[in-house]
Amino acid sequence: QVQLVESGGGLVQAGGSLRLSCAASGRTFSNYAMGWFRQAPGKEREFVAAISWRSSTYYADSVKGRFTISRDIAKNMVYLQMNSLKPEDTAVYYCGADYFGAGATAAYHYDYWGQGTQVTVSS
Repeated sequence: QVQLVESGGGLVQAGGSLRLSCAASGRTFSNYAMGWFRQAPGKEREFVAAISWRSSTYYADSVKGRFTISRDIAKNMVYLQMNSLKPEDTAVYYCGADYFGAGATAAYHYDYWGQGTQVTVSS
């Protein structure tokens, strides 16, 4: 069992930055790929970024060059640095854990999810 808790969301103006954090507890964190997904009202959950258990990183085209995913194995943390935010980035952001995952972009690969954190970008 892995417990995930996201934090760091909030309200920011377009062009601003936020850093989301996901604290993991439970099983060996380093054995999990971690992903960030987001879900806007009326839309399906969509892939944002992932880091494999080998620390390879992957990004959705819509955030490439603006967002950076990273992890701190010692602290059991994964982060999403979001720069140059746009109103279309507004959503609830979730982190997920995928046992020995390769950095999957599909949500069904992920075994555990946090409760989400709201990000709102005003124009």
